Amino acid sequence: MDKKWLPLTVVLGAAGVAAVTASLWPDSKEKPPLPQTLCHGALSRQTAELIDDGKGGEVSTEEWESPGKGDLKVFKGCGVMRANPDSDYRRGTFNLIIADARYDSGPRKNSVPLGPGFTGWALPEEAEAVLPAGCAARTGSTARYITVTLIAPSQAEEKGLVDRDTALRNSAAVVREAATNLVKRYGCAA
Repeated sequence: MDKKWLPLTVVLGAAGVAAVTASLWPDSKEKPPLPQTLCHGALSRQTAELIDDGKGGEVSTEEWESPGKGDLKVFKGCGVMRANPDSDYRRGTFNLIIADARYDSGPRKNSVPLGPGFTGWALPEEAEAVLPAGCAARTGSTARYITVTLIAPSQAEEKGLVDRDTALRNSAAVVREAATNLVKRYGCAA
Protein backbone atom coordinates (compact mmCIF):
# COMPACT_ATOMS: atom_id res chain seq x y z
CA MET A 1 0.00 0.00 0.00
CA ASP A 2 1.25 3.43 -0.88
CA LYS A 3 2.00 5.52 2.25
CA LYS A 4 0.15 8.54 0.89
CA TRP A 5 -3.20 6.62 1.15
CA LEU A 6 -2.59 5.41 4.70
CA PRO A 7 -4.04 8.52 6.49
CA LEU A 8 -7.18 8.40 4.34
CA THR A 9 -7.63 4.69 5.07
CA VAL A 10 -7.27 5.28 8.81
CA VAL A 11 -9.75 8.18 8.76
CA LEU A 12 -12.33 6.23 6.74
CA GLY A 13 -11.90 3.16 8.95
CA ALA A 14 -12.39 5.24 12.11
CA ALA A 15 -15.46 6.92 10.59
CA GLY A 16 -16.90 3.50 9.75
CA VAL A 17 -16.35 2.21 13.28
CA ALA A 18 -17.95 5.38 14.70
CA ALA A 19 -20.99 5.01 12.43
CA VAL A 20 -21.50 1.36 13.39
CA THR A 21 -21.07 2.18 17.09
CA ALA A 22 -23.53 5.09 16.89
CA SER A 23 -26.14 2.95 15.15
CA LEU A 24 -25.87 0.20 17.78
CA TRP A 25 -25.65 2.52 20.80
CA PRO A 26 -28.96 2.86 22.65
CA ASP A 27 -30.77 6.12 22.07
CA SER A 28 -30.53 8.28 25.17
CA LYS A 29 -33.96 9.79 24.42
CA GLU A 30 -36.47 7.13 25.29
CA LYS A 31 -40.04 7.99 24.46
CA PRO A 32 -42.27 8.05 27.52
CA PRO A 33 -44.92 5.35 27.58
CA LEU A 34 -48.24 6.37 26.08
CA PRO A 35 -50.93 7.18 28.65
CA GLN A 36 -53.43 4.37 29.03
CA THR A 37 -56.30 6.59 30.15
CA LEU A 38 -57.56 9.53 28.14
CA CYS A 39 -60.23 12.19 28.34
CA HIS A 40 -59.88 13.14 32.01
CA GLY A 41 -59.50 9.45 32.90
CA ALA A 42 -62.85 8.52 31.39
CA LEU A 43 -61.59 6.37 28.49
CA SER A 44 -59.02 3.68 27.96
CA ARG A 45 -56.73 4.04 24.96
CA GLN A 46 -58.16 0.79 23.58
CA THR A 47 -61.74 2.12 23.62
CA ALA A 48 -60.70 5.50 22.19
CA GLU A 49 -59.13 3.65 19.26
CA LEU A 50 -62.49 2.07 18.33
CA ILE A 51 -63.53 5.19 16.48
CA ASP A 52 -61.41 5.73 13.41
CA ASP A 53 -61.82 7.56 10.15
CA GLY A 54 -60.22 4.71 8.22
CA LYS A 55 -56.78 6.33 8.01
CA GLY A 56 -55.26 4.89 11.20
CA GLY A 57 -52.58 6.72 13.16
CA GLU A 58 -51.58 7.02 16.82
CA VAL A 59 -54.29 8.32 19.17
CA SER A 60 -53.71 11.47 21.21
CA THR A 61 -55.99 13.91 23.01
CA GLU A 62 -56.48 17.53 23.84
CA GLU A 63 -58.37 17.98 27.09
CA TRP A 64 -59.98 21.13 28.43
CA GLU A 65 -62.16 22.26 31.33
CA SER A 66 -64.38 25.26 31.71
CA PRO A 67 -66.20 26.59 34.75
CA GLY A 68 -69.94 26.53 34.29
CA LYS A 69 -72.45 29.29 34.85
CA GLY A 70 -75.04 29.44 37.62
CA ASP A 71 -75.84 25.98 38.90
CA LEU A 72 -74.02 24.37 35.94
CA LYS A 73 -70.54 23.73 37.31
CA VAL A 74 -69.17 20.85 35.27
CA PHE A 75 -67.81 21.08 31.76
CA LYS A 76 -64.93 18.91 30.64
CA GLY A 77 -64.10 18.23 27.06
CA CYS A 78 -61.73 16.03 25.19
CA GLY A 79 -60.83 16.00 21.53
CA VAL A 80 -59.45 12.66 20.37
CA MET A 81 -57.11 12.92 17.39
CA ARG A 82 -55.06 10.65 15.21
CA ALA A 83 -51.61 11.27 13.80
CA ASN A 84 -51.13 11.45 10.06
CA PRO A 85 -48.38 9.09 8.88
CA ASP A 86 -47.01 11.58 6.35
CA SER A 87 -47.14 14.86 8.31
CA ASP A 88 -47.08 16.38 11.79
CA TYR A 89 -50.73 17.42 11.42
CA ARG A 90 -53.22 15.59 13.67
CA ARG A 91 -56.81 15.12 12.58
CA GLY A 92 -59.77 15.03 14.94
CA THR A 93 -61.82 11.84 15.11
CA PHE A 94 -64.26 12.59 17.94
CA ASN A 95 -65.07 14.77 20.94
CA LEU A 96 -66.21 13.59 24.35
CA ILE A 97 -68.04 16.13 26.51
CA ILE A 98 -68.79 15.66 30.22
CA ALA A 99 -71.23 18.30 31.43
CA ASP A 100 -74.03 18.90 33.86
CA ALA A 101 -77.52 19.69 32.58
CA ARG A 102 -80.78 20.92 33.99
CA TYR A 103 -82.82 18.30 32.13
CA ASP A 104 -82.43 14.98 30.34
CA SER A 105 -82.90 15.69 26.65
CA GLY A 106 -84.07 12.11 26.01
CA PRO A 107 -83.22 9.92 23.04
CA ARG A 108 -82.72 11.23 19.51
CA LYS A 109 -84.83 10.06 16.60
CA ASN A 110 -83.71 6.65 15.25
CA SER A 111 -81.32 6.11 18.18
CA VAL A 112 -80.84 2.84 20.05
CA PRO A 113 -80.66 2.41 23.85
CA LEU A 114 -77.19 1.96 25.41
CA GLY A 115 -78.16 -1.32 27.03
CA PRO A 116 -78.90 -2.65 30.51
CA GLY A 117 -77.62 -0.54 33.38
CA PHE A 118 -77.26 2.65 31.32
CA THR A 119 -79.58 5.55 30.66
CA GLY A 120 -78.90 7.00 27.25
CA TRP A 121 -78.92 6.43 23.53
CA ALA A 122 -76.60 5.97 20.55
CA LEU A 123 -76.52 6.94 16.91
CA PRO A 124 -73.59 6.17 14.59
CA GLU A 125 -72.13 9.70 14.91
CA GLU A 126 -73.42 10.72 18.34
CA ALA A 127 -74.24 9.10 21.69
CA GLU A 128 -75.15 10.21 25.18
CA ALA A 129 -75.16 8.59 28.61
CA VAL A 130 -76.80 10.12 31.67
CA LEU A 131 -75.02 9.36 34.94
CA PRO A 132 -77.04 8.24 37.98
CA ALA A 133 -78.87 10.91 39.97
CA GLY A 134 -76.30 11.28 42.76
CA CYS A 135 -73.41 12.08 40.43
CA ALA A 136 -74.23 15.74 39.89
CA ALA A 137 -74.03 16.50 43.62
CA ARG A 138 -70.76 14.53 43.90
CA THR A 139 -69.22 16.75 41.23
CA GLY A 140 -70.21 19.93 43.03
CA SER A 141 -73.11 20.81 40.74
CA THR A 142 -76.62 21.67 41.81
CA ALA A 143 -77.95 20.63 38.40
CA ARG A 144 -79.93 17.44 38.18
CA TYR A 145 -77.93 15.53 35.54
CA ILE A 146 -74.40 14.83 34.38
CA THR A 147 -74.20 13.70 30.77
CA VAL A 148 -71.41 12.14 28.74
CA THR A 149 -71.80 13.04 25.08
CA LEU A 150 -69.87 11.64 22.14
CA ILE A 151 -69.71 13.54 18.84
CA ALA A 152 -68.03 11.52 16.08
CA PRO A 153 -68.69 13.06 12.63
CA SER A 154 -66.44 10.50 10.91
CA GLN A 155 -68.98 7.77 11.76
CA ALA A 156 -71.91 9.53 10.07
CA GLU A 157 -73.76 7.17 7.75
CA GLU A 158 -73.49 9.51 4.77
CA LYS A 159 -69.67 9.37 4.97
CA GLY A 160 -69.76 5.60 4.44
CA LEU A 161 -66.51 4.95 6.32
CA VAL A 162 -68.06 2.55 8.84
CA ASP A 163 -71.20 0.45 8.51
CA ARG A 164 -74.12 1.51 10.74
CA ASP A 165 -73.99 -1.46 13.13
CA THR A 166 -70.26 -1.09 13.78
CA ALA A 167 -70.61 2.67 14.25
CA LEU A 168 -73.49 2.16 16.72
CA ARG A 169 -71.47 -0.39 18.71
CA ASN A 170 -68.42 1.91 18.77
CA SER A 171 -70.40 4.98 19.85
CA ALA A 172 -72.23 3.05 22.57
CA ALA A 173 -69.00 1.43 23.82
CA VAL A 174 -67.27 4.80 24.19
CA VAL A 175 -70.04 6.47 26.22
CA ARG A 176 -70.71 3.33 28.29
CA GLU A 177 -67.05 3.08 29.30
CA ALA A 178 -66.81 6.81 30.03
CA ALA A 179 -69.99 6.69 32.14
CA THR A 180 -68.79 3.60 34.03
CA ASN A 181 -65.42 5.18 34.83
CA LEU A 182 -66.97 8.46 35.94
CA VAL A 183 -69.46 6.68 38.21
CA LYS A 184 -66.55 4.83 39.83
CA ARG A 185 -64.56 8.04 40.22
CA TYR A 186 -67.39 9.96 41.85
CA GLY A 187 -68.74 6.98 43.81
CA CYS A 188 -72.30 7.55 42.66
CA ALA A 189 -73.58 4.20 41.41
CA ALA A 190 -77.31 3.79 40.96
